[in-house]
Amino acid sequence: MTHLMIYGAAGFTGRMAATHAKAMGLQILVAGRDEEPLLALAEELGVDHRVFALDDAAAIDIGLTDVAVLLNCAGPFMHTAEPLMLGALRNRAHYLDIAAELDSYRLAEKLDRAAQAAGVMFLPGSGGSVAMLGSLAGFAATQGAEPRKVSVALHVTGSMSRGSAISASQNLTTQTLARVAGTLVDREPSELVDFDFGKGMVACFPVTLPDLITIWRSTGASDVETFVHMSGNAFPEGDLSDLPVGPTGEERNANRYQASIRVTDASGSTVCAVLDTLNGYSFTPLAAAEAARRVMSGEVRPGFQTPAGLFGHEFAETIADTRITLLDAPAHTEA
Repeated sequence: MTHLMIYGAAGFTGRMAATHAKAMGLQILVAGRDEEPLLALAEELGVDHRVFALDDAAAIDIGLTDVAVLLNCAGPFMHTAEPLMLGALRNRAHYLDIAAELDSYRLAEKLDRAAQAAGVMFLPGSGGSVAMLGSLAGFAATQGAEPRKVSVALHVTGSMSRGSAISASQNLTTQTLARVAGTLVDREPSELVDFDFGKGMVACFPVTLPDLITIWRSTGASDVETFVHMSGNAFPEGDLSDLPVGPTGEERNANRYQASIRVTDASGSTVCAVLDTLNGYSFTPLAAAEAARRVMSGEVRPGFQTPAGLFGHEFAETIADTRITLLDAPAHTEA
């Protein structure tokens, strides 16, 4: 098995991930449900393509023939993660994706033992905010004593892609979670907290991010809380089908992402840091392709893994123009 398959390759992020992976010299297959755009992309990149839907396990198994690593870029992941994870498990292919949906990570937890037994790795969030925040948390955790509590916020700016907006709309939930003493519990959604992304404090609202699982697993912190600050037109309104497929290169270049973190140890001492990086729609395909390259080269640990846990907290800074720096405490205050 020698191929990297990118499922959802004809989508906005999948196309960029496929282009980056091809440029890295990886032997790739582009795949998805629709023949016409896949054929055009395959001809453009000079690679083979495979067409199969995800409602037929036998078709998935045929599609995954000779696939060593599967990178899922097809959202909403609430529809695609489970059939592709199970297909990867049956066919002993390592599974990566770019999901930011909690359910994908809960599924990876559920399938962890089966994956370990099969020698298969699940690496959800190999690109995107999970790779960003995990690297930031890992960096901050190395600057002090053993972390007890992690509070982290992501600054999202610029416009959403059509696919991301549709995925977000289908994953709206009234339940806002935090991790307390190792357990996911409800928290008050109106409790704003101020974070410093490098230019002064701004209010952030609590959200349920998969980092409640991944940061807990990679740092061992018993308490984790996640927040978001949105600026510009990051949260679209109206008919989502009318949105452009994704932000242009010029729009992405004008809207960098940041993340801010506070890590507290048992004594109450804190370490604060900030990450500054490319727009999420530029970072994600680059990080996902790099993660796939490293997995293809043998950086594998069976079972459910996190990008920072597998590759180290330096992973995000290997992606173009990403920097992590320490801040003076406090990094946030209650609003």
